[in-house]
Amino acid sequence: MHKVFGIKENVKYVDRYGVYIIPIKNGKVGVIKTSKGYFFIGGGTEHNETDEQCIVRECLEEIGYRAIVEKKICSAETFCFHPEIGYFHPIQTYYVGNLLEKVKQPCEEDHNFVWIECEKIKGKMHLDMQNWAIEQAIPPDKR
Repeated sequence: MHKVFGIKENVKYVDRYGVYIIPIKNGKVGVIKTSKGYFFIGGGTEHNETDEQCIVRECLEEIGYRAIVEKKICSAETFCFHPEIGYFHPIQTYYVGNLLEKVKQPCEEDHNFVWIECEKIKGKMHLDMQNWAIEQAIPPDKR
Protein backbone atom coordinates (compact mmCIF):
# COMPACT_ATOMS: atom_id res chain seq x y z
CA MET A 1 0.00 0.00 0.00
CA HIS A 2 1.27 3.48 -0.89
CA LYS A 3 -0.16 6.90 -0.11
CA VAL A 4 0.72 10.42 -1.31
CA PHE A 5 0.36 13.44 0.98
CA GLY A 6 0.42 17.13 0.07
CA ILE A 7 -0.03 18.80 -3.28
CA LYS A 8 2.72 18.73 -5.87
CA GLU A 9 3.51 22.25 -7.06
CA ASN A 10 5.12 22.99 -10.41
CA VAL A 11 8.57 23.48 -8.83
CA LYS A 12 11.75 21.43 -8.39
CA TYR A 13 11.68 19.30 -5.24
CA VAL A 14 14.53 17.79 -3.26
CA ASP A 15 13.77 14.05 -3.22
CA ARG A 16 14.90 12.00 -0.24
CA TYR A 17 14.32 8.26 0.03
CA GLY A 18 14.26 6.79 3.53
CA VAL A 19 13.42 3.53 5.26
CA TYR A 20 12.07 3.12 8.76
CA ILE A 21 11.31 0.40 11.29
CA ILE A 22 8.17 0.33 13.40
CA PRO A 23 8.87 -1.97 16.34
CA ILE A 24 5.76 -3.09 18.23
CA LYS A 25 6.01 -4.98 21.52
CA ASN A 26 3.45 -5.62 24.26
CA GLY A 27 0.99 -3.10 22.82
CA LYS A 28 3.63 -0.37 22.53
CA VAL A 29 5.42 1.24 19.59
CA GLY A 30 9.12 2.17 19.74
CA VAL A 31 9.75 5.71 18.48
CA ILE A 32 12.33 8.46 18.79
CA LYS A 33 11.40 11.62 20.66
CA THR A 34 13.24 14.84 19.79
CA SER A 35 12.55 18.50 20.47
CA LYS A 36 10.60 18.52 17.16
CA GLY A 37 8.33 15.59 18.07
CA TYR A 38 8.09 11.85 17.52
CA PHE A 39 9.76 10.05 14.61
CA PHE A 40 10.38 6.48 13.47
CA ILE A 41 13.86 4.95 13.69
CA GLY A 42 15.55 5.05 10.30
CA GLY A 43 16.76 7.35 7.58
CA GLY A 44 18.29 7.54 4.14
CA THR A 45 20.14 4.68 2.49
CA GLU A 46 23.85 5.05 1.84
CA HIS A 47 26.31 3.50 -0.65
CA ASN A 48 24.09 0.84 -2.27
CA GLU A 49 22.65 -0.30 1.07
CA THR A 50 19.55 -2.44 1.02
CA ASP A 51 16.56 -1.22 3.02
CA GLU A 52 17.31 -3.82 5.69
CA GLN A 53 20.99 -2.84 5.95
CA CYS A 54 20.01 0.82 6.30
CA ILE A 55 17.53 0.10 9.10
CA VAL A 56 20.06 -2.03 10.99
CA ARG A 57 22.69 0.75 10.69
CA GLU A 58 20.25 3.51 11.66
CA CYS A 59 19.06 1.57 14.72
CA LEU A 60 22.66 1.28 15.93
CA GLU A 61 23.39 4.97 15.26
CA GLU A 62 20.14 6.45 16.58
CA ILE A 63 19.32 4.25 19.57
CA GLY A 64 22.21 1.78 19.97
CA TYR A 65 20.08 -1.34 19.43
CA ARG A 66 20.51 -4.28 17.08
CA ALA A 67 17.42 -4.80 14.95
CA ILE A 68 15.72 -7.47 12.88
CA VAL A 69 13.54 -6.34 9.97
CA GLU A 70 10.52 -8.59 9.47
CA LYS A 71 8.34 -7.30 6.64
CA LYS A 72 7.37 -4.26 4.61
CA ILE A 73 4.13 -2.65 5.73
CA CYS A 74 3.61 0.31 3.41
CA SER A 75 5.19 3.36 1.83
CA ALA A 76 4.28 7.03 1.58
CA GLU A 77 5.52 10.30 0.18
CA THR A 78 4.70 13.92 0.77
CA PHE A 79 5.18 17.16 -1.09
CA CYS A 80 5.89 20.02 1.29
CA PHE A 81 7.97 23.10 1.94
CA HIS A 82 10.74 22.64 4.50
CA PRO A 83 12.18 25.83 6.07
CA GLU A 84 15.80 24.65 5.64
CA ILE A 85 15.57 22.50 2.50
CA GLY A 86 12.94 24.31 0.43
CA TYR A 87 10.51 22.25 -1.64
CA PHE A 88 10.91 18.81 -0.16
CA HIS A 89 9.72 15.39 -1.31
CA PRO A 90 10.46 12.67 1.25
CA ILE A 91 9.63 9.15 0.06
CA GLN A 92 9.50 6.68 2.93
CA THR A 93 9.14 2.91 3.18
CA TYR A 94 8.06 1.37 6.49
CA TYR A 95 8.85 -2.04 7.93
CA VAL A 96 7.87 -3.82 11.11
CA GLY A 97 10.58 -5.58 13.04
CA ASN A 98 12.08 -6.24 16.42
CA LEU A 99 14.72 -4.54 18.49
CA LEU A 100 17.14 -6.89 20.18
CA GLU A 101 19.66 -5.95 22.83
CA LYS A 102 21.24 -2.55 23.29
CA VAL A 103 24.88 -2.91 22.23
CA LYS A 104 26.22 0.66 22.30
CA GLN A 105 25.50 4.25 23.15
CA PRO A 106 23.61 6.05 20.37
CA CYS A 107 25.42 8.63 18.23
CA GLU A 108 22.46 11.00 18.11
CA GLU A 109 22.42 12.86 21.43
CA ASP A 110 19.04 14.54 20.87
CA HIS A 111 17.29 11.24 20.01
CA ASN A 112 15.50 9.70 22.99
CA PHE A 113 14.11 6.23 22.35
CA VAL A 114 10.75 5.57 24.04
CA TRP A 115 8.06 2.90 24.01
CA ILE A 116 4.57 4.45 23.80
CA GLU A 117 1.23 2.66 23.98
CA CYS A 118 -0.29 2.18 20.53
CA GLU A 119 -3.40 4.14 21.50
CA LYS A 120 -1.38 7.09 22.83
CA ILE A 121 0.95 7.52 19.82
CA LYS A 122 -1.85 7.75 17.24
CA GLY A 123 -1.79 11.19 15.63
CA LYS A 124 1.31 12.26 17.59
CA MET A 125 4.03 11.61 14.98
CA HIS A 126 5.73 14.72 13.55
CA LEU A 127 4.83 13.78 9.96
CA ASP A 128 1.30 13.02 8.75
CA MET A 129 2.59 10.18 6.59
CA GLN A 130 4.17 8.56 9.66
CA ASN A 131 0.85 8.88 11.52
CA TRP A 132 -0.77 7.04 8.60
CA ALA A 133 1.99 4.39 8.57
CA ILE A 134 1.50 3.66 12.26
CA GLU A 135 -2.16 2.92 11.57
CA GLN A 136 -1.08 0.42 8.90
CA ALA A 137 1.43 -1.26 11.26
CA ILE A 138 -0.68 -1.60 14.42
CA PRO A 139 -2.47 -4.95 14.54
CA PRO A 140 -6.26 -4.60 14.16
CA ASP A 141 -6.90 -5.82 17.73
CA LYS A 142 -4.75 -2.94 19.07
CA ARG A 143 -6.43 -0.13 17.07
